[in-house]
Amino acid sequence: MSAGSFGIFMAVSSLSGVFINSFIAKRSDNGINRKLIIVIAMLSSAIGYVSYLLFHHYFILLIVVTLFNGLGAAAMPQIFAFAQESANASKSDDKTFALSTLRSLVSLGFLIGPLGGTLILGIAGYNGLFVGTSAIFLIIAALVVFFLRNQTTTIPNKKKNKSQTSVSIINNRQIRYPFFAFILLFAVNAINAINTPLFIVNELHGSHAIVGIVVSVCAGLEIPIMIALGSLSRKITNHSLMMISCFIAGLYFIILTASTASWVLIAAQLLQAVFVAIVMGNGLSYFTDLLPNSPGMSATIYSNGSTIGRLVGNLGGGLFATLIGYRFVNIVCLLLVLLSFFILWRVKADRRIDNTLENAHN
Repeated sequence: MSAGSFGIFMAVSSLSGVFINSFIAKRSDNGINRKLIIVIAMLSSAIGYVSYLLFHHYFILLIVVTLFNGLGAAAMPQIFAFAQESANASKSDDKTFALSTLRSLVSLGFLIGPLGGTLILGIAGYNGLFVGTSAIFLIIAALVVFFLRNQTTTIPNKKKNKSQTSVSIINNRQIRYPFFAFILLFAVNAINAINTPLFIVNELHGSHAIVGIVVSVCAGLEIPIMIALGSLSRKITNHSLMMISCFIAGLYFIILTASTASWVLIAAQLLQAVFVAIVMGNGLSYFTDLLPNSPGMSATIYSNGSTIGRLVGNLGGGLFATLIGYRFVNIVCLLLVLLSFFILWRVKADRRIDNTLENAHN
């Protein structure tokens, strides 16, 4: 398929996960067994990747992958929701730390995955890569079946308030505004991931080895910073951390815009790592604070924001670089970060939506 067709393919399959996640989230907090949802999602993902070997017609493959990978997208937010309910049941004071630690393992997966994928691709080709990916999802499904206990959510006493609550959440600015801010922040991160290597090679005339160092330094710092920030949750609110992350990202893009040497970008990766660690590590806890009694909904809002943000960033990053040049893309990212800061500044911190809605119904 052409590059344009591939872009459409990835966009449609990604957005299907957003819609299916939203559909499942509203029901997962009303008594559905999360373990069953996770297993079904894993099996769907396994079928989705095997489909690449079975179907070679573009539109048939698009329909099949959109369906099964869309269902599979529910696994990640439901795993986070499962973890949040487990943390609530344990009555731990370190829920944010626990969720940040779990989120850091996702970042670890992003480090290990490309290496493992490269090895499988070199040994068995694309067929082996798709079969291997499907096998991993089947292994995860088996682990969930044997090691996760059955866990059902508490069904609300007033069933008539379910639909009212869902509508109120969608229309509530305390959710809508941060959700839009997170989309922008994830888009900025995706644009930076595309633009920075090209900026180093084409503008600063750095080597590909420098690009590797920049990427490795940032990735290596993210995980310990993410865990450390999770331990500070009782001292600094997640809302404050998100606004701090915008300030740090703004400083980072100012440095990139003015930089004339590659070593500056290497040093600046400490700022980028802190920004990514806060957004990805504490972002989930931010929505958990707003919806403490709706773990499925809070995790899905966070997951959908990251999916849409990455999609916007991946599509917009190359477009901006083509239109205005690699250096000026950093200015665009700076403006997006400032907009995110303004949005978060307008939202009152630490307001628990669940409690607000419950009081309104009572």
